Amino acid sequence: MIKLLLFTLLIITIAAPVHPSTAKIYVWRNENGVLVFSDSPKAGAVEVKTKPGNVIQSSTSVDTAVLDITPQVTVEEYEIAIDTPKNNATIRDNTGSIYIAGGIKPRFKRGLEVQLFLDGKPHQKPQTHSMFSLRNIDRGEHKIKMLLLDEKGKVIASSTSVTFYMHRASNN
Repeated sequence: MIKLLLFTLLIITIAAPVHPSTAKIYVWRNENGVLVFSDSPKAGAVEVKTKPGNVIQSSTSVDTAVLDITPQVTVEEYEIAIDTPKNNATIRDNTGSIYIAGGIKPRFKRGLEVQLFLDGKPHQKPQTHSMFSLRNIDRGEHKIKMLLLDEKGKVIASSTSVTFYMHRASNN
């Protein structure tokens, strides 16, 4: 009699439907090869088998109004500096040539441009790198400065001004 009762309970337990709050989970790889988990099946998806007890019931008393789900925009803070020549350097070149090199942090990205200023005036057009070669610079004191421009031409970083002295042999 006890065996019959246990057998009946076992049959009822096996035949009983799964608890309605248990959701099925499916997994597949998207076009980028990233694993995607969902409760909705998709072609090629495989059902993930879960152990009983892995389902957490949500509570309707949770206040989600305090959650900030707006996407955050990160603004990169750029820095630009003139590496060569050093401040107050004397350049000795009879042709008046000077090479100017700048450094940008974080890494230079596509769309940015660098504008060189020589003695307060823009030198040529902005370019996509921070290396400049100037020719026939007059003798004497000169100031240079670099501006980093974004895709719209807005200044996003400015170097400190560097003074250099061009020394050229005189004909006198």
